[in-house]
Amino acid sequence: MTDEKKDLPVTPSQAYEEDDATAPSQTPASGADGDTGHPDVDEVPSWRLVTTLAVAGALAGLMIVGVFQWAQPQILEYRAEVLTTAIGDVLGSPERVQTLYVEGGRLVEQAPAGADTITAEKVYLGYDEAGAPIGFAILGAEPGFQDVISLIFGYDPGSDQVLGMQVLESKETPGLGDKIMKDQAFIAEFDGVEAPLRGVKDATGAPDEVDMITGATISSEAIIDIINHRLEALDGVLKGYAGGGQ
Repeated sequence: MTDEKKDLPVTPSQAYEEDDATAPSQTPASGADGDTGHPDVDEVPSWRLVTTLAVAGALAGLMIVGVFQWAQPQILEYRAEVLTTAIGDVLGSPERVQTLYVEGGRLVEQAPAGADTITAEKVYLGYDEAGAPIGFAILGAEPGFQDVISLIFGYDPGSDQVLGMQVLESKETPGLGDKIMKDQAFIAEFDGVEAPLRGVKDATGAPDEVDMITGATISSEAIIDIINHRLEALDGVLKGYAGGGQ
């Protein structure tokens, strides 16, 4: 048997030429009509895209509305429970509470015609077991250091005393400004303080003083301002009702 002798390439160019000659072609074969073998892709009509987006948007909108309608009653119920608890806290657990609406510079028992009972301005009058009025629970909200601070406080127009205060919502700085909600010593200062309130850094024991929180002066002062501003706006209305309106 005779071995076939294969000449080895003597130069790099000869090696590449041999590889190129023996390697399969990478160029796709073309048919007689010039077809390269790629499948045809049908274009999607624009109206179909618009219809798909419209249907998807409508379904998403219906889902959002459905979730809102399901959640809204529960949110309102929760807020009502929080408010009821807060009213009891700032008025010292009254036997019963009456909702009064602010209308035309006076307090009325019925909401004005066409008014939204949720957003209408109102106060809450608490009564003791004997049926005597304890004081009013009043809502207020103003900007603090970070965002709006919402609170409720109790007030006795007969003695001009604040009966208690509770922050309902706040986004003040954690560890500093949020002490207006967590510092029990600061919160306790509003139990029996005389109005109008004065914020001080070193309390002397005066009946109208509130010792502000160190490191949270702006937030503390915002609480005092909210109470003073609400009383300035409503004091005459409250005293007029307490003097014989009920």
